[in-house]
Amino acid sequence: MRVLSKIITFLSLCPKAKFLFIEAFLFLGWARILKLTPFSKVAPSLGDRMHETSYNYIDSNNEKIKNISHAIHIMSKYTFWESQCLVKAIAGMKMLERRGIDSTLYLGTARDEAGKMIAHAWLRSGSFYISGAEGMEKFTVVSMFAKRISDNSLEGESYE
Repeated sequence: MRVLSKIITFLSLCPKAKFLFIEAFLFLGWARILKLTPFSKVAPSLGDRMHETSYNYIDSNNEKIKNISHAIHIMSKYTFWESQCLVKAIAGMKMLERRGIDSTLYLGTARDEAGKMIAHAWLRSGSFYISGAEGMEKFTVVSMFAKRISDNSLEGESYE
């Protein structure tokens, strides 16, 4: 019955929301496949290494960014594969890129309670964190990738 209610809920969504959830599901799958690839081959597609995008944002993008974040978080629970921080961050970055919105993907490391090295990834666009914000303050940033979309209506803004 639970699966049936989820299907009914999905079918009752407006077409725009259905598309966004399907898109998130597909990009999560694509990102999971990328995670199986050596990182040195994936890194160039993530943007400018060791650079960040602006913390300023365009009001018209605010709703799009929040909807993408919501879709990524919901659909990651329904994938048949692992969709944790890096997979969510890459999927979110690609969804933002399709809409001409800049983002920065961060990779961080820390030690857990047992002293074991752990890693985390999170994604930011403007001042909004799309994925991975939970616990990011515990991690030291070891790499970042700025995905700048040239000519994306950031008139008058610099990346200083």
